[in-house]
Amino acid sequence: MDHITLNHGSGGRQMHELITDVFAKAFGDHTGNDDSAVFPSQGNIAFTTDSYVVSPLFFPGGNIGALAVSGTVNDLCTSGAKPAYLSCGLIIEDGFPMSDLKTIIETMAVYAERAGVRIITGDTKVVERGKADGIFINTAGVGFVPEGRRISSSLAADGDIIMITGETATHEMALFKARENPPFALDIESDVKPLSLEIAMLLEATDQIHCMKDPTRGGLAGVCREISMNSAIQIELEEDAIPVHRQVASACALLGFDPLYMANEGKMVIVGRPEIENAVKSVFPEACVIGIVKSGSGTFLRTTGGGLRRIGMLETTQLPRIC
Repeated sequence: MDHITLNHGSGGRQMHELITDVFAKAFGDHTGNDDSAVFPSQGNIAFTTDSYVVSPLFFPGGNIGALAVSGTVNDLCTSGAKPAYLSCGLIIEDGFPMSDLKTIIETMAVYAERAGVRIITGDTKVVERGKADGIFINTAGVGFVPEGRRISSSLAADGDIIMITGETATHEMALFKARENPPFALDIESDVKPLSLEIAMLLEATDQIHCMKDPTRGGLAGVCREISMNSAIQIELEEDAIPVHRQVASACALLGFDPLYMANEGKMVIVGRPEIENAVKSVFPEACVIGIVKSGSGTFLRTTGGGLRRIGMLETTQLPRIC
């Protein structure tokens, strides 16, 4: 069958074939077809969930399946957890191409393997035409935090440095490229990637990291404001130190976008004592120090001209449905 139909969500033969021929084939059968998965636990448990409605479903550098694994895995990493298990919930529109579904599911399997996680339970619902935009995905993730490890957006301290693991704003700009096909050079791909293996290496190398945040919706500015508020400290970023791809910077200037607020899906903002710099760079070669933490309150940008600009909350949506 070339397309998803309502019968694929009915609980009958076609749904059984979809589960066995597409999902179990890609993810493996870890549950024995039970209604819930049972797994061993160790230490403190980290748990998160996220829903993915990105448009378009396929974009330069990835697709909704890559996002659904990477986004949830990276959210687990921010607490210092070792991601272990994911669930996968699908809402699919009647008429959705079976070939696209298989590509998305196979991508999820590939990214889960890269991240060192297993997709162990899931659910599928099919809705009438016009009631969903192709496919929506929810993934929930479970990870384990070693005893004694505490990493939180509330733990940034005076004297900490702020680092980012690479160029910012690339994911959102890749989506703009896919939607608008702009009449200017924009050779940009999404940075979507699970960071679990790199973060595990980093946390083996240093215990001086206080907080980590993945700068997705709201971008770098959003996560820095969140850290500032949760830790009751002041953050000062250096505009000249923030890495932005040349074409992204040019496109932002032309379009009136602010790259500080644009989403990434494969970067991490890392805050800790100054001695973390070498450890971070050893794992993330493109990482750089972009700011410092001070006593006080608020989030500021030291501009190229030497001025100090307060970074406010994002008031409008630059691009909707970016993840």
